[in-house]
Amino acid sequence: MVTVKETHVVKPAEETPSKIMYVSDIDQIHPITHAPTIYVYRSPSFSSFPIMMETLKHSLSKALVIFYPFAGRLQWTHRNRLQINCNSLGAHILEAETDARIDDFAPDYYRPTSAVRDLIPSVDYNRPIEDLPLVLVQLTKFSCGGVTLGLGLSHILADGQSALHFISEWVRIARGEGPEYPPFLDRTVLVQDQEELLPADFDASDYKQPPLMIGSLNNIEERLKESDVLMLRLSKEQIEKLRSKANEENKRPGDLDRGFTRFQVVAGHMWRTACKARKHMETQETALKVVVNFRNRVKPPLPKFFFGNAVLPVVVSSTSGELVSMPLSYAAGKIRAATEKVMDGYVKGAAVFLKKQEDLSQWRYLHVVGTTEGSFYGNPNMSTTSWMTLPNLKGGTDFGWGEEDHFGPGAVGFDGKSFILSDNSRPGSVVVALRLQVAHMEDFRTFFYEDILN
Repeated sequence: MVTVKETHVVKPAEETPSKIMYVSDIDQIHPITHAPTIYVYRSPSFSSFPIMMETLKHSLSKALVIFYPFAGRLQWTHRNRLQINCNSLGAHILEAETDARIDDFAPDYYRPTSAVRDLIPSVDYNRPIEDLPLVLVQLTKFSCGGVTLGLGLSHILADGQSALHFISEWVRIARGEGPEYPPFLDRTVLVQDQEELLPADFDASDYKQPPLMIGSLNNIEERLKESDVLMLRLSKEQIEKLRSKANEENKRPGDLDRGFTRFQVVAGHMWRTACKARKHMETQETALKVVVNFRNRVKPPLPKFFFGNAVLPVVVSSTSGELVSMPLSYAAGKIRAATEKVMDGYVKGAAVFLKKQEDLSQWRYLHVVGTTEGSFYGNPNMSTTSWMTLPNLKGGTDFGWGEEDHFGPGAVGFDGKSFILSDNSRPGSVVVALRLQVAHMEDFRTFFYEDILN
């Protein structure tokens, strides 16, 4: 049981620009919900919870001066697009407490269950979007003396890299060091100046609706099936075994191939394992959606510390029969080919394609289990996001009371959704956070490890 004792509204410490801010079409296809993350501090050096709250409020008010769009609100335009009203209505910080102990969550890598979700501010998405804060914070005091910091940041405003930039500057301010790298806030750099003609070679298949189960007319039944989250660790040695296997399978005489990345083999291994665990028919079509950061893939590269969504989805497809019968290099190779196409021409083509669409809602989704809105990459499909290459924060997220003991997703929003996280406690290892239908979880766990040994 988590009890919220008080909610504080935190506004920028100084006057900030009051204006309507453009939101790019690439931003528009991201979730209209808040990306939930959790930070765990087992033994914070501050003994006074009220001091910790005051530190958070004071430093956030200063951070919102340089990241002032986060203090505003989203609003709809006449084209059913979103824009930011920079009106300084502020962020919300919730002060909460629980009788639980940190150790109650630790054994399962802080698996994002409903209990963990209670440590992150909840949002009523039935309310008008103009009423919803873009930054939500919850500091929860545990009976053992530990605390958790639960964050909800609007995904329309920031991808993972931008979110961590905001948090790193907020942390520096809290420690009294002052901000270091101001964000680049002008999203119009993603507007295309040339004639808005869709390139002939643009691959619009990434924006088709994903396959359905054979015999189904829609995905409603699959959306509503009971699901839960698995947290599975892969050691450095297990990952290297997967890479070696895939690279050996892919080797050709005289081939100077540089080999597959850790992400490509882990994602490919997950995709194949899901097909086996779900017991698909061999002819079942299946797709995997992967998110690609294009900051340094466009010409010129985006300005350093660009604040927004500089990521695009790509989709790889196959049949379950092919994935299961072919070697791991087949799945990893498909993933590599899809991600490598995201270069300057592709990004420009995507921007033009999205601008020409009357309705972008078909690609938006909610981080809410069981929703029937937006795109769905559950059974027979998957969606994965790599957090393996997100920038490490200097000093962690130490607001002045010590570095966090854990950082991870606070929720995994739908069947088939997954994150691949670096395991900071064991260098070179990763933790896979994956939501699956309950009926398939044990088979997935079994095949996930068995197939590495074979």
